[in-house]
Amino acid sequence: MQLKDLSDKIQSGEIDTVIVAFPDLFGRLVGKRFTGRFFIDNVALHGTHGCNYLLTVNMEMDPMDGYQVANWEAGFGDYLMRPDQNSIRLIPWQTATALVICDYVREDGNLVQEAPRSTLRTQLERITSQGMVCNIASELEFYLFNISYPEAFANGYRNLPPSSDYRIDYHTMQPARDEGLFRAVRNFMNQARVPVESSKGEWGRGQHEINFIYDRPIQMADMHTVFKQGLKEIVTQHGKAVTFMAKPSMTEPGSSCHIHISLWQDGRNLFWDKQGQVGSKMFRQFLGGLMKYSPELCYFFAPTINAYKRYQPGSWAPTKMAWANDNRTVGFRVVGQGSSFRIENRMPGADANPYLAFAAMIVAGLAGVEEQLDCGESYQGNAYLDPRLASLPSSLADAAKSLDASILARSTLGDEVIDYHVHSARLEVQAFANNVTDWEKSRYFERI
Repeated sequence: MQLKDLSDKIQSGEIDTVIVAFPDLFGRLVGKRFTGRFFIDNVALHGTHGCNYLLTVNMEMDPMDGYQVANWEAGFGDYLMRPDQNSIRLIPWQTATALVICDYVREDGNLVQEAPRSTLRTQLERITSQGMVCNIASELEFYLFNISYPEAFANGYRNLPPSSDYRIDYHTMQPARDEGLFRAVRNFMNQARVPVESSKGEWGRGQHEINFIYDRPIQMADMHTVFKQGLKEIVTQHGKAVTFMAKPSMTEPGSSCHIHISLWQDGRNLFWDKQGQVGSKMFRQFLGGLMKYSPELCYFFAPTINAYKRYQPGSWAPTKMAWANDNRTVGFRVVGQGSSFRIENRMPGADANPYLAFAAMIVAGLAGVEEQLDCGESYQGNAYLDPRLASLPSSLADAAKSLDASILARSTLGDEVIDYHVHSARLEVQAFANNVTDWEKSRYFERI
């Protein structure tokens, strides 16, 4: 939808509310709702301001100390939310509502680099400057529960009834119980310019997966973000709840965000050697960069305390640095051929911020090309059982330490961006350490 189309719909009364928002550190859309006419007259071309504390808050919306991007000492002023007119879309599950996603901008017109959408946009400029484009797609897994969010909250998120009684990977029978919901989701998302390829049951009880049609990274990250919030809003209308936690239960598989990527130029897949019918030299270099640098960029794939509990042997989540052709025990699975030939990164969990995960893959892959790395031979066998293979960081604290020390991350993303994320990760680690968990109570309350 173009701005003129939106203006016409506002003029006719079809749209009366416009959500103006930007994705924060956690990938949440934060912003304001405007009346349609005010948006067209005052916001569409010039944007609106939002308190810059939004880049310093934790999950509870408490402003945290120690940030340079915004702080109490500087008075927590405003940054500009500048609408990206290419992101305008209808939100059909809300009444007469449209959404526009913004870039977060300083008063001098420069992007706030710490904002996730800015981070991705800056890395894409490196690809564009070399005459290339990036095609990318994310796959999201999540759990659906037969309980509303307020009920789940009141229950302390305990004993939540899953939407299926048993594991339903590729099943078509039991998922039909919720087909009314998923049909609405697929159709609503297509109307909202989030083209869904398919939905299916996954391996866990009540677990499902949605696949999107590939696009360019900014557009794909926008779609990913709209989908996550939109799905929560749609299931709420059906009296249900979903979670995108990476590991909501230790007795069930985790939820992933597999990311598929390839580089193109002049309509040609640069990852494919047409003459040899194999992966090209650029593919091997790009994958070599992912293999070398993903451990130190792991925070962007696994940004929460919970994310590291997903990396369990035999769980469908990778635990080792290896690549292979169509092997789901490795971190990087190579699939397709010709124009569909691509790398699948299986490391990110469903809790990953897509803007940051996409940016991290571009950083690592381009480093591999620039350093002329090679990915080595395709792995054969069960990577879970191979002690020779390198592992990912085992905790958020370890990931923060690796990111802090990453020369590549600092040279490409900038010290201010890395310091921002390292500080955010350490604050989350500290918050967890300062809380008493249900596990501790169950283990120690009576028996210690």
